[in-house]
Amino acid sequence: MKTNRRLIPLLPRLMMALAASVVTIGAGAEPQQIKLVVGIVVDGLDGDCLDLLEERFGAGGFRLMGSRGTTFNAVDYGTPVNGTAAAAMVMTGASPSVNGIAGDEVFDALTLTATPTFADAQVMGNFASKGFSPRAMRVSTVSDEARIASGGISSVYAVAPTAARAMILGGHSGTLALWFNPRNGQWASSTYFSEIPTAIAARNRAQPLEMRMDTMSWTPSASLEGLGLPEHLTRYPFRYVFPRESRRIERFMASPLANREITNLAIDILGTMRPGRSSDGVDVLNIAYSLTPFDYGRNSDARAEQLDAYLRLDNNLEQLFSAVDRNVGLDHALIYLAGTPPRPYSRRDEERWGIPYGEFSTRRAASLLNIYLIALHGNGDYVSGYHGGYIFLNRRLLKERDIDLATVRREAAEFMARMTGVAAAYTLDDILAGRAGDNAEALRRNTVATSAGDVLVTVAPGYHTVDDLADPASAGSDAPVLVHRAGITAAPAFIMGPGVVPATIGTPVDVRTLAPTVVRILRIRSPNGASLAPVPLSGAF
Repeated sequence: MKTNRRLIPLLPRLMMALAASVVTIGAGAEPQQIKLVVGIVVDGLDGDCLDLLEERFGAGGFRLMGSRGTTFNAVDYGTPVNGTAAAAMVMTGASPSVNGIAGDEVFDALTLTATPTFADAQVMGNFASKGFSPRAMRVSTVSDEARIASGGISSVYAVAPTAARAMILGGHSGTLALWFNPRNGQWASSTYFSEIPTAIAARNRAQPLEMRMDTMSWTPSASLEGLGLPEHLTRYPFRYVFPRESRRIERFMASPLANREITNLAIDILGTMRPGRSSDGVDVLNIAYSLTPFDYGRNSDARAEQLDAYLRLDNNLEQLFSAVDRNVGLDHALIYLAGTPPRPYSRRDEERWGIPYGEFSTRRAASLLNIYLIALHGNGDYVSGYHGGYIFLNRRLLKERDIDLATVRREAAEFMARMTGVAAAYTLDDILAGRAGDNAEALRRNTVATSAGDVLVTVAPGYHTVDDLADPASAGSDAPVLVHRAGITAAPAFIMGPGVVPATIGTPVDVRTLAPTVVRILRIRSPNGASLAPVPLSGAF
């Protein structure tokens, strides 16, 4: 049989086209399609607010994730946890007892001082006076596993409002982690990571936040009518400026304008660092936002400010996703957003409402407990300190006198449980044995034994904790009065990306399954502290 000579030059091209079609058909939602992972953690995300504002949101933010991906109505953290600890749970797929992160600070019972969890004297700050590193985190993260899977070819960028969140989002092998310097508002980093790029350094010098704040103001970004707010909150809209005073940066960071700054920097990174443009490996961009209530308002009813913060964040997300689409393509991006539970405290209601209120003084509590223990065991300073809800006993004194630590813990807990303003008190022994509280197993796994105190004190709802044991000046401080509330332990989450079909999971899902679910889509291994199976998403596997 004769071969058509006109077809001979076309054969190589036909073979290449056939091979390409086979790859395309076989790939489908395979990890080769994913070039960029965008991980987002939103501190204080409330599902009720998302439901209330659903019709007010734009098409490209929260609604885009809901329409194109899987929505988790309730990702459960087990117990009320610090926002930093919650972020670590999201990124590691492990509880604090495994990943080692219980909060922003660690208390040293010997020196009676609290130090930042991620402070590291071995490194220096970059545009910051202190050095931070992720070494305190005992396990790997999703970002770490993505870099390992690529053999180090991929890059990991993290942008967060605080150093602690930046360390968690950057991970052990991160390329660059950036956060707000609380002293001057500049973008800071650490020598643990690579040098701050020229573009970021130039941004700090040419557009310093401290100078721009002079002309900034926060007013409602849209009408808040029809959202069930009292008439006076919609008729007389709020307006906040940031004058030059001691709490200036702190106030700004508590406003949603900080989320705008974070978004702008993340978009700059997409344009200048070009993550997701490499032909090998999957790059990662992790971002932390905050929706915690603004505590510096004129009155205790800050619902208008809170709803506006949600509307603004939705707009920020729309801008971010648009930049991802422009630079990489949404079809080549895996985006997941995890909310952390709203904080278990709020501003005190005005006195005219008659809501019961009280103050829990840590100095007074420690003094009364010490008097009680003196009556049982003789003179001595039995209470060393109070931090993060824990009472720390003087273990050195107890050891010198050969007094059983477990016995004194039990005595202290029984005494504290009868004190005014205390809802419950649990010994560390009971917590670690899984016999404390309404959800004993969750409390056990959310406790870092090596840094926890001896007795955990749960302050009663409506009470304000005055930590005048650690800081005597706090008794007369002008800081906002925040009272304890019953804690919510769940928040919404979303996963959107190639192969993930639109769906809603209404039943509660353990937060520790998020990381395994994300890496399963990427076809890489789970973080080494993650022990739960991924959530089976339809079409993703």
